[in-house]
Amino acid sequence: MAKKRKEEDFDTETTFADMNVDGFRWYNPHRKNTKTEPVKVTRKEYWAMVKGAFLAMLPAICCVVLAMVLVFLLAYLWLG
Repeated sequence: MAKKRKEEDFDTETTFADMNVDGFRWYNPHRKNTKTEPVKVTRKEYWAMVKGAFLAMLPAICCVVLAMVLVFLLAYLWLG
């Protein structure tokens, strides 16, 4: 039984930033500068990304709010 190798699903063609910069040791002046086209996102996909970002930040925001409430409650009990 052959297992599917994990590297087969690994995307090596996606470029997020051009690393062909003058001064780096791997700089190649003859390499083409290919510009990637911007990704077209529908309104529904955009709001799904915004919702996902807020859901990812929600635990941290809740911790900060609970810490502030706890500090104010302790200050009220201590000073009151």
